Amino acid sequence: MIPLAIPDLSGNEGRYLQECIATGFVSSVGPFVSRFEQAVAEAAGVDHAVATCSGTAGLHVALTAVGVERDDLVLLPSLTFIASANAIAYCGAMPWLLDVEASSWNLDPLLLERVLRQECQQVEQRLIHRASGRRVAAVMPVHTLGLPADMMRITALAKAWQLPVVADAAAALGSRCQGVAVGALGADLTVFSFNGNKTVTTGGGGAVVGRDPSLLQRVRHLSTTARPGEAYEHDRIGFNYRMTNLQAAVGCAQLERLSGFVAAKRRIRDRYAAAFRSLANRFRPFPEPAGYQSACWFSGGLLAAGDRVNREAMQAGLRAGGIAARSFWQPIHLQEPYRQAPCTEQTVSEAIWGRIVTLPCSTTLTEQEQEQVIAAVLQLLA
Repeated sequence: MIPLAIPDLSGNEGRYLQECIATGFVSSVGPFVSRFEQAVAEAAGVDHAVATCSGTAGLHVALTAVGVERDDLVLLPSLTFIASANAIAYCGAMPWLLDVEASSWNLDPLLLERVLRQECQQVEQRLIHRASGRRVAAVMPVHTLGLPADMMRITALAKAWQLPVVADAAAALGSRCQGVAVGALGADLTVFSFNGNKTVTTGGGGAVVGRDPSLLQRVRHLSTTARPGEAYEHDRIGFNYRMTNLQAAVGCAQLERLSGFVAAKRRIRDRYAAAFRSLANRFRPFPEPAGYQSACWFSGGLLAAGDRVNREAMQAGLRAGGIAARSFWQPIHLQEPYRQAPCTEQTVSEAIWGRIVTLPCSTTLTEQEQEQVIAAVLQLLA
C-alpha cells in the first residue's frame, strides 16, 4: 500500500535520541527543548516560541493567554479539524462558525467583516454578539492544508474591533505570503502541530510562536503549571503542556531538513497538478492564490459536483490498487458537539467538503509511486 503521509526519520533523529538517553534528559527539561523552540521561531519568522505537548494544547493555552474565558465566542471557520473547536471549548467558550472563501478554503474576510458589523455591538468596551449576548473574545483563522489565510485583511479587521488573533497553523510551517513567513503575518499568536502525519514531526507535539515576548512568557507560564519559582507555589490554574526533550530531539533533526521537506511537498503537488490538468473540470487541485506559497501538507483534488465518480468510489478504487486515499474534514457545524454553536450559512464548506480527496504525499514518495497514483486516478476518471 502506498501510504498517504508518513514521516521521514532518516536524518539525525536516532543520534539525538541516543544523546537524550545517554545524558538522562528525557522529560520536559533538556537542551533540545530550547534548541527546538529557537528553530521553530526562526522558521516561522518570529523571535519567540514555546513548545507544547500537542498542537491542540498549544491552541488551548494560546486562547487562554489572550483572554478567552467561559461563555465567550471565538470566530472560527467551520472547515477545520475538530481540534480547533475543541481548544475553544476547553476554555469554556464556544466557536462562532463562519464559512470559508472558495478561492482559498480559508476564513472569508468579507464574511468576517459583515458579521462583526451586522451581528455585534460594543457594550462597555466589550464586543457582544447580539443574538446570544456572549462576548466575542478572539478570531481564530485556520491555514487550511498549510495555505495561509488572508491575514492582512483578517488582522486589520481584528485590530479595528480590538480582537486578538490566534492562528491555527497546524500544518503551515514553511508557508509564506508575499514572501513573509507564516508566523509573521500579523497574528498575536500562531500555533503549529508536529503530529506524526505533519511535514515536520516530533511524534506528537506543538508550538506557539509570536513577536510579543510578554505574551509568549504568559504562554510559557500557563503551559508549565503556572509555577513562578522553584517552590511548589502556583499563582493560577495552569496546564502541564510541556514538550519532552525526547520529542524535541526528533523535532530538531526534522527541522534541519524543513526546506527540503517543503520543497518535496511542493514538487508532489505540482506533479499532480500537471498530470490532472486535462481533468480540471472534474478533479481540481487544492487552491493556492497568487502571492501565496502553501506548505502543501496534503495534495489531492476536488471532484466536480455530481461527477459519476464520487469521493467514496475514488477512495475505494484507489485502495483496491494499493493506494491510500482519504476524505477530508467534516465541517464543525455538522459535528454533534457543535450543532448548537452560532453559525453563518456554509455555502462553500458544505459544497466542497464531501468532494475532497487527499492523495499520497509523503516527502519520501518516489516518482514511480506517484506515477502509479496518477495512472490510477486517470483510469478511474476515464
